[in-house]
Amino acid sequence: MTLCLKSILVDAGITQGALADAIGISRPALSGLINHGHLPARYDRDVIAPAITKYLQDRRAPNAAMWNEKEAPPCVNTTGLQPPTEDPATNEITDEDTQMLLRKHTLTPQARRHFDLPADPFAEPTTIDDVFLSRDIRYVRESMFQVARNGGFLAVVGESGAGKTTLREELIDRIRREEQAIITVEPYVQAMEGTEKNGKTLRSLHIAEAVMAAVAPLAKTMSSPQARFAQLHNALRDSARAGHSHVLIIEEAHCLPLATLKHLKRFRELKDGLRPLLSVILIGQPELAVKLSEHNPEVREVVQRIEMVTLPPLDGDLENYLELRFKRVGLSLEKVFGTNAVAALREKLTPPRGGATGTMLYPLAVHNALAAAMNRAADLGVPTVTADVIRGA
Repeated sequence: MTLCLKSILVDAGITQGALADAIGISRPALSGLINHGHLPARYDRDVIAPAITKYLQDRRAPNAAMWNEKEAPPCVNTTGLQPPTEDPATNEITDEDTQMLLRKHTLTPQARRHFDLPADPFAEPTTIDDVFLSRDIRYVRESMFQVARNGGFLAVVGESGAGKTTLREELIDRIRREEQAIITVEPYVQAMEGTEKNGKTLRSLHIAEAVMAAVAPLAKTMSSPQARFAQLHNALRDSARAGHSHVLIIEEAHCLPLATLKHLKRFRELKDGLRPLLSVILIGQPELAVKLSEHNPEVREVVQRIEMVTLPPLDGDLENYLELRFKRVGLSLEKVFGTNAVAALREKLTPPRGGATGTMLYPLAVHNALAAAMNRAADLGVPTVTADVIRGA
């Protein structure tokens, strides 16, 4: 008789939170898999399932390989023990709290008047001066630029709202500002999903079309795959000899199917002698790191060649980030925030257990939490956002 995943976790004394953190998926997503057998569309079960099995085996969980068998019956607790729970003292952010903190909030006209704001401090950056660059963010930014200019294979991983798109847009803007001879290729990913069941997959053929459109827009694309890729190679070589570098940038790369990830290595192997002709930058959420795990044999050729950098949370840079944001609209932090308000914001968005897995100190979550707090301060008529207003917003 097979055992379900919940029962195996109980038998092994493993919490759901520990498993979710180890395999790099959200806790609500893992809960859905355990209780209903379903994963959100952005996760690839063919990647997640082996990662779960390996984690269970590494911890010598009984019947570790049996949880994924199709004929598994409803969950049965074979030990009679209660499922392990997290220590209440840790006061972790719950699924409901997570949804609340991520909900979109915008400043009301009343709040704008209350704080005498000439512009929205949380608006998207429009110039390089609006982009916050901590030491860690600067490292990611420079890594992207060096790959675009000098060649390489890079994956940029960050949580939703961490600022990945801003860095991509700034890279494009920097290439233009500095008049770099770099041709950027950005395939459209609006309908991209990891499987055909959920949407349209981005395939190597589509990438080749995007490269040709950027490098040789007037060329008539060949019909056969062999001729098309030969044409692509020749176009890249001619462009490189004319002094150009080429970089392929794919956003939402966590939705790429494994086959396309493997094919990207072959695009990287297009050369003119020793000179690589196409650099690749993948930008995606933590699920991309799961797909590119060294434990995934399907993409071992890619894993051995790709550099991975992570866009970190704001953490100790939170106050500097807020200072820049409000300075851009002509206000100091003291005009908006009372004593300990920033500390309360950090506490609100960081579970006591800390760590990059649980923290929500990313720009988007910070913006939403602060907009809600500023709206509440305006409603209450208090002059500044206090720690109590932050906690109650």
